[in-house]
Amino acid sequence: MTTTADGNAAADPGLQRHFDRRISAEQRIEPRDWMPDGYRATLVRQIAQHAHSEIIGMQPEGDWLTRAPSLRRKAILLAKVQDEAGHGLYLYAATETLGVDRADLTGRLISGRQKYSSIFNYPSRTFADVGVIGWLVDGAAICNQVPLCRSSYGPYARAMVRICKEESFHQRQGYELLLRMMAGTPEQRAMVQDATDRWWWPALMMFGPPDAESPNTQRSMAWRIKRHTNDELRQRFVDMTVPQAEKLGVTLPDPELRWNPERGHHDFGEPDWAEFRRVVSGQGPCNAERLRRRRAAHEKGAWVREAAAAYAARRQAERERTEAPA
Repeated sequence: MTTTADGNAAADPGLQRHFDRRISAEQRIEPRDWMPDGYRATLVRQIAQHAHSEIIGMQPEGDWLTRAPSLRRKAILLAKVQDEAGHGLYLYAATETLGVDRADLTGRLISGRQKYSSIFNYPSRTFADVGVIGWLVDGAAICNQVPLCRSSYGPYARAMVRICKEESFHQRQGYELLLRMMAGTPEQRAMVQDATDRWWWPALMMFGPPDAESPNTQRSMAWRIKRHTNDELRQRFVDMTVPQAEKLGVTLPDPELRWNPERGHHDFGEPDWAEFRRVVSGQGPCNAERLRRRRAAHEKGAWVREAAAAYAARRQAERERTEAPA
């Protein structure tokens, strides 16, 4: 077998052609199928980042579990945070089908060597943030993730089906909370508007940098891992959200936001990409806190992992003794 200049195994031309034909024919790639090194590496990067985002994303809303204003709201919020943990587990499992180790991925996260979504590096200051996170953040996630149900990699696509159903429910939960608050006191309505002002631009940044500055988009689309560019998804989110904001009675904080009849879409302003780069590089409002808390939780849970491993080893030893010939 020959190798390329970067040390990867050179692709067998026949295998490469077979892979390309399957991608072109919209056929799923499964874990035991041959795939190019670049395809595998792209999937590991994307799915791991997605899994990390689900786990870190528990923190902004988890901060309000002990401060929810009613038992009903606490139960709803607890169920949502539990869902996010489940999403992370689905995605880590999908990543493991590519031959990587979940513990290694966690180590990469807590050491800062792998990223998660920039949106989760902003604080949740009031309970209205819980509703706006559901409305805007989960709404943006739905726009981004529903096309992933048609991803070319089978385990990823199948995991996304359930995740998207639950994210859609989370979005409706958040919007229902905001409707209740907007029907409340002037102070409650002001809280909703303030939270909308703070989360709108970070939500637009969730889709990633502009297409011209996105180094991975074209390759991911050629491999059918992604189905739309960052800017296409951002536009879809804006068009979806504007009528929801009008129904809700809040103003989106963008003076350039208006309907363009010639394009058939809304025009909108440019996010602060310098801020986006700062947050992604680890200098956001909550980057250090998010990783510190994730690291502490990982260390405190070490005894659980050790106990589970010891129990599994004991059960395996018992099975081997039982199955051994007399």
